[in-house]
Amino acid sequence: MRNYFNYFTEVEERFRRARNSGMFYMSPLDWALVETWKDSGIPLEAVLKGIDRAFEAYHGRRRRATTVNSVAYCSQQVMRAAREKLQSVAVQAQAVPPGFEDASLKDFFLSRVRPLRRLADRAGPGAEVFGETAAALERLGEDAKAGRLVDLEEVEQRLTALEDRVVGVAAGALSLDRMLSMRRELDAQLKPYRCKLGAGEIAMLEQKFLRRRSLEELGIPRLSLFYLE
Repeated sequence: MRNYFNYFTEVEERFRRARNSGMFYMSPLDWALVETWKDSGIPLEAVLKGIDRAFEAYHGRRRRATTVNSVAYCSQQVMRAAREKLQSVAVQAQAVPPGFEDASLKDFFLSRVRPLRRLADRAGPGAEVFGETAAALERLGEDAKAGRLVDLEEVEQRLTALEDRVVGVAAGALSLDRMLSMRRELDAQLKPYRCKLGAGEIAMLEQKFLRRRSLEELGIPRLSLFYLE
């Protein structure tokens, strides 16, 4: 079983290789879509298989009108591969993977504290939540330094809860103009792929996209361990 924390990077790399047409980096919409797959429990193996199938069909066409520029192009094949995989998926325990040692975790948590403290010091909307989140991350950093963080799944759950609180007040800390701009950006990126995605998937994708962009606008890095470099 592949390292669970490589989900995003492996999807991006597989898409880049399958696309076979130069440099590619996932857009905010792509990241949001991959996050919906991850949160829905779609196994990484199914996502990679779906990407391969989508591009096998694409490269097999005699005429290709456009270049594929979004992971959303592979959505239907990913869902098909996920259904095939559904009966055989099993959750397995695993040891702490390389890159998630105590020192790396401590640095990760403390790097998130600074932008949150900056927002808390402004005393604007959400300042209390930003300050409380920074304090919680400082405690996690202390626990990591002391070697007290053993269960990464439990740590990830705590980080998700912290990020949920931050996102909950993020909209109030952004101007109306910035929120409208984000909405227009979402609509423009999503428009070519609405016919390929179901209503539920679109709704979740919109939510993930706005979550990511709200944090970016405030200069807050994602809190999930998936973003540990």
